[in-house]
Amino acid sequence: MVTVSSKALDHIISLMMEKDITPDTHSLRVGVKGGGCSGLSYIMDFDDKVDPLDEVVKTKAGLNILIDKKSVLYLFGTELDFSDGLNEITNSTRQTSTSWI
Repeated sequence: MVTVSSKALDHIISLMMEKDITPDTHSLRVGVKGGGCSGLSYIMDFDDKVDPLDEVVKTKAGLNILIDKKSVLYLFGTELDFSDGLNEITNSTRQTSTSWI
């Protein structure tokens, strides 16, 4: 499904701490929406609510990643990464990167 590199996980936790939230109270919501050059763009934000239809991916560090039902197909095989100050999303079936949060 969706994986998170250790660098990205460290960066996400750091961003959460800046906002005074934790993986115990919030999850990372990842999805796609219409727009962008290819017709879709990635979205990411922190969320304290889980929809019953959300796909929930648990990381080793205890952070949950929430994916809405319509985005699951588009995000299959995606890795969240962080390198050189850039936030990246890489999809094994689509070579894509984007800034987030």
